[in-house]
Amino acid sequence: MSKIMRMPGFLTSAPGVSPLAACSIGAACATVLALAPAPPASATTGATAATGRTERSAAQRPAGAGIPGSTRSLPLLPLPGRRGLGAARAQGLYRTGLDRFALVGVVWDDPGSELRGRVRVRTRSAVTGEWSDWQDVEADNADHGADPDTAERSARRVRGATAPLWVGDSDGVDVRVRADGTGTADVEGGADDGDGAGGAGMRAGVPRPPLPSGLRLELVDPGKDTGEPADAGEALPVDLPLDDPPRTELDTEAAIAASGANSDITAFGATEIPELDQAATEDEMTRLQGPAREKPHIGPRPRIVTRRGWGADESLRGRGFVYTKKIKAAFVHHTATGNKYTCAQAPSVIRGIYRYHVQSMGWRDVGYNFLVDKCGNLYEGRAGGVAKAVLGAHTAGFNTDSMGIAVIGTYGTNKPAGAAVTAVARLTAWKLGLYGVDPSGKTYLTSAGGNLYPKGKNVRLNVISGHRDGFATECPGKRLYAKLGTARSSASHYQGR
Repeated sequence: MSKIMRMPGFLTSAPGVSPLAACSIGAACATVLALAPAPPASATTGATAATGRTERSAAQRPAGAGIPGSTRSLPLLPLPGRRGLGAARAQGLYRTGLDRFALVGVVWDDPGSELRGRVRVRTRSAVTGEWSDWQDVEADNADHGADPDTAERSARRVRGATAPLWVGDSDGVDVRVRADGTGTADVEGGADDGDGAGGAGMRAGVPRPPLPSGLRLELVDPGKDTGEPADAGEALPVDLPLDDPPRTELDTEAAIAASGANSDITAFGATEIPELDQAATEDEMTRLQGPAREKPHIGPRPRIVTRRGWGADESLRGRGFVYTKKIKAAFVHHTATGNKYTCAQAPSVIRGIYRYHVQSMGWRDVGYNFLVDKCGNLYEGRAGGVAKAVLGAHTAGFNTDSMGIAVIGTYGTNKPAGAAVTAVARLTAWKLGLYGVDPSGKTYLTSAGGNLYPKGKNVRLNVISGHRDGFATECPGKRLYAKLGTARSSASHYQGR
């Protein structure tokens, strides 16, 4: 990772970093906010040749206006009426009458400890009052996160955690966490508490491994942007009028910095970065980097919803930005949050993941650099500028010189939407093109340490890799992983190779 220099309130990359990684905002952001400059000419193209769609307005509205979100943390308790199990081997919680929440997860004290067991949850709908079926929560989530030995990974507030699960508007929860292994029959009266085991097939006297200490249930309310549809549709949030009163608590130094990081390619305060056709993308690249000796291989810039567009509360994340030197590879993930969301709900899902990563898991920001919903909409993830080499926390051991793209959903047995795979291809064709990288090629990354490759090993990887290529994990799910070949060839085609 490149060395970091501290400026008042910000982190910027050291000299010698790629021009796209440089971020000079500082006090100038206040001026930018006041002047609100028009977007550069390359960002104001109308209909694009790539898709034929007409760009939506990038109105400078305050995103996130509406009901603020929240996170509630509840300690898990020993399951009542259990025989032969201690508090360290089976815990849970049943609560009703709670304030609204829509995303759940389980965290524990030591991020170095694994939860070797099964986590199941059911929730009560705040709309119908009915309980959902039992759902599994992905417990093996240590493969996501900052690289070992980094400040973000070693921060005292970092916790171990399951993946988050999107459950929709809920006001009641029932969760069961049980350790792996075998043991005595432990379901009172033989009733099933949702794990489907009922104590059958266990060998008496063989203890289960203990669960991590400090297990807590996290209930996340992502809030509601007043621009989001009230009912479940497939459209993105509509733009609010330009004269809509600002939500002053979001117009902070951090919000100014997040918008300012993209002001080299779009209007300051924009809710989206509009797509460009091929010619406009090449013109923009020349403006950012100077004339190229040869015609660049770069795909048309796709439309990307900014953090302001999906309603990020910038006061939650760590101050400033951290950059790596370049982007040599893209790791594709799934969020493992389940597939029970509509594209209209995607901004809420992202706000929930963001809160979970920062407030529950203790990261400095959302871990992924970009997110993609099932309709193929692209979203800015970790703050710092979509065209810049922002250091993420997505593939433990391989975050340096890479970017993380998460497709919202779970794709072990579910097939990803074609629109999502196309969006991954379009994004990588553009972003990797800015750094002169062929999406269908191979590259070398140096491991910072993990369960597949030791620290310092130079590893040859596909430029577009799945998370499992850098870490022993199921992510991005078998069905999404199988589509990466299509993404590579499509991205290379978009680059004109």
